[in-house]
Amino acid sequence: MLPDYADHSVFDAEMIKDHLDVSIQNLDQLDLDFNYVDKPQEACGVFGVIAAEGDVAKLVYFGLYALQHRGQESAGITVYDAQGITHTHKAMGLVAQVFNETILSEMKGALAIGHNRYSTTGSSKVCNAQPIVVSTRLGDFSLAHNGNLVNATELRGELSAQGHALESTTDSEGIAFAVGEAVEEGKDWQEAIITALHRCEGAFSLVMAIPNAIVGARDPHGVRPLVIGKTPDGAYVLSSETCGLDIISAEYIREVAPGELVILSIENGIQSVSWQTPKPKLCVFEMIYFARPDSVMHDESLYTYRLRIGRELAKESFVDADIVIGVPDSGIPAAIGFSRESGIPYGEALIKNRYVGRTFIQPTQAMRESGIRMKLNTLKDVLQGKRVIVIDDSIVRGTTSRKIVRALREAGAIEVHMRISSPPVTHPCFYGIDTDSQDHLIAAQKSVEAIAEQIEVDTLAYLTHDAMLRATNMDTTHFCTACFTGTYPIEVPDKLKRTKLMLENTAP
Repeated sequence: MLPDYADHSVFDAEMIKDHLDVSIQNLDQLDLDFNYVDKPQEACGVFGVIAAEGDVAKLVYFGLYALQHRGQESAGITVYDAQGITHTHKAMGLVAQVFNETILSEMKGALAIGHNRYSTTGSSKVCNAQPIVVSTRLGDFSLAHNGNLVNATELRGELSAQGHALESTTDSEGIAFAVGEAVEEGKDWQEAIITALHRCEGAFSLVMAIPNAIVGARDPHGVRPLVIGKTPDGAYVLSSETCGLDIISAEYIREVAPGELVILSIENGIQSVSWQTPKPKLCVFEMIYFARPDSVMHDESLYTYRLRIGRELAKESFVDADIVIGVPDSGIPAAIGFSRESGIPYGEALIKNRYVGRTFIQPTQAMRESGIRMKLNTLKDVLQGKRVIVIDDSIVRGTTSRKIVRALREAGAIEVHMRISSPPVTHPCFYGIDTDSQDHLIAAQKSVEAIAEQIEVDTLAYLTHDAMLRATNMDTTHFCTACFTGTYPIEVPDKLKRTKLMLENTAP
């Protein structure tokens, strides 16, 4: 299996083989360690717009552009024209690579949805790109999905047994075909969508479209975010995060509630149905790392929350030092918070190359040894002779952390103390975040002291679970923290658990 890279796998192993004319067995020789991010990988981004008139494809393009951090494997947009006929363009790559002015100008229509993909179910192939479109007796139905179904295999099996020819390997296609099947049984759009949602188990925030409306839905736990907005000229918008609203000057109205279905149309405005009893369990990693810092959750920016967890980290694990630095970009707000609480000056000493993508050019051995520097470089004059506290949001395998520590020491740091603004990641996610299997999670294998030794820091400390939740200023029972505790709020079938968990160590 290929590793996950910093800008995510645009090609699967077979495509790489074709591209490079190398054998799959020799792919490990393409040591792209400098492109590897030792982090849980993002979810997907979903977006939709309906306007009274005009062409909205460009609005969806910019919404997806703002949500690019949520998925970089593929991008797609489906537009409904004035006759309700769909036109879809999707391909592998970033939003700006998949679309251009010519493509967007040809996508005519006042109703459109879009998707950025990072795969958690289904491989990285163009057939798995979204939106997914299904033809029904009521017209075309299209769907963009953020999350992961824990019963995806069962659902696809049921649909295949009923004669549906599923073309992709994604759980998302199963949801779309379940809606189509319900429509063909005689149900209207709302009934059909709700019928399909009741067949789904797991995490899903959905942006869907029917010929005269965009539709949003969240699972009863609301694991993944979804918000509603409205532009100054009256267009309704659905977006994974509020940063998608901001880029098109849409006003934030509210979030789609867990267990809620919303139908947005110009004629009827916002229609809402509670299709399932809400049991809120927002992924806390959305707060810590995944969502953009300028996105708003619970009436404040995530930047503000990340400042607070940095302050909590300083209260819990102060160490005397000369400078506090953050690992760009996600570690910076917490580093600033740590600095403010501790009184130790904040500085920048790790500079990120923001234009590094994936490369298939094999590095020299010397480049392999320099490792992290293709993504990050150090400021030697800032670090020389300094005792350094470095703040990061998580450690998964520890490989990147060790390279950062070595780079800091080579730049002249005399002490390196690492502080992590989340608890130890001990369990994989089954709800739409791509994490390693448990036997590859360093905190599931080693004590904090042993991890500190392996990543070669003078001291290491993590934020406690209680402080992480306390800093949300919310009901602390409303968050999923399974990756830290092993307590999964949505039951995960044993067959699926066995793919990632060391079951003898699994919490009940």
